[in-house]
Amino acid sequence: MKIDYFLVGLVLAVIVGVLLPTVGADHGLLRLDLVAKYGICAVFFLYGLSLAPQKMMHGLRNFRLHLLVQLLTFAVFPAIVLAAQYVTKGYLPEPLAIGLFYVAALPSTVSSSVAMVSLARGNVPGAIFNATVSSLIGVVVTPAWMAWYMQGAGQSVPFLPTLGKVALLVVLPIIAGQVARIWLSGWAQRNGYWTKHVDRAIILAIVLNSISDATVRGVWKDYEPTLLIETALASIALFAVIYAIALGLARLTRMNREDEIALAFCGSKKSLAFGVPLAPVIFGNMPEIGLIILPIILFHFFQLIIVSALAGVYARRTPSHA
Repeated sequence: MKIDYFLVGLVLAVIVGVLLPTVGADHGLLRLDLVAKYGICAVFFLYGLSLAPQKMMHGLRNFRLHLLVQLLTFAVFPAIVLAAQYVTKGYLPEPLAIGLFYVAALPSTVSSSVAMVSLARGNVPGAIFNATVSSLIGVVVTPAWMAWYMQGAGQSVPFLPTLGKVALLVVLPIIAGQVARIWLSGWAQRNGYWTKHVDRAIILAIVLNSISDATVRGVWKDYEPTLLIETALASIALFAVIYAIALGLARLTRMNREDEIALAFCGSKKSLAFGVPLAPVIFGNMPEIGLIILPIILFHFFQLIIVSALAGVYARRTPSHA
């Protein structure tokens, strides 16, 4: 397996944010607060610019696959996390509990899901459709889930004002990116390598800024280092449970091999690229935001490693002409 520099960057962003917080904190050496503030719009503009509706429509007709993927993403995921938190009530600190539910409320990934389904020789058009639709649904469903959850946790996230901020900082840039495709679609296709790296650099800057701010505010002093290991284990366990449910649904509904791969990969993954820029919009200036986004960082890290290995297993078991 090749080392993904983005995964290395995530690890380094967390380490630097904890050990050298003045580098990435608000008004710090790199002024990443400005990158985080305006980078949200840039990330979602690039998403809209890279979103090709004609590719998405190729997988439109497979309604059973689409329904199961979206149910796993936005219903089964939150239900599993809520059940686990009910059983282990009070075990994890509240910010991490919020973060794990935030993972559950997020949409599926786009690029990595499609890439892994392709590597495993699964239903690529179905993966493109579901990953893209999942992100569009998440614009409304993710803030709605979090507003409901935070209210139950005794914290206020007003749904309508949050939805207004999402419309301004997320939906509007996506629409602008789609409109810009009229003139820039060819440019975006030719320069996809560079736009991907710009997108990733902004996400890493937001992660570093959030972790650094949490360190400056003294958030980490209240917790033991073992909490990181516990969160990592919780992330791996959550992925394993959802992946097992996805496989069970595929066998229960007698899906073919290609659809099973698309369901298992798209239904079990969550989008860091969507979750990190959206977090400041939903959680605002909460001092614990660095702790809240930690579960999605860890979940993303482990899901890529695990799914890469699984995609290789599927590829070896599937004839090359399939």
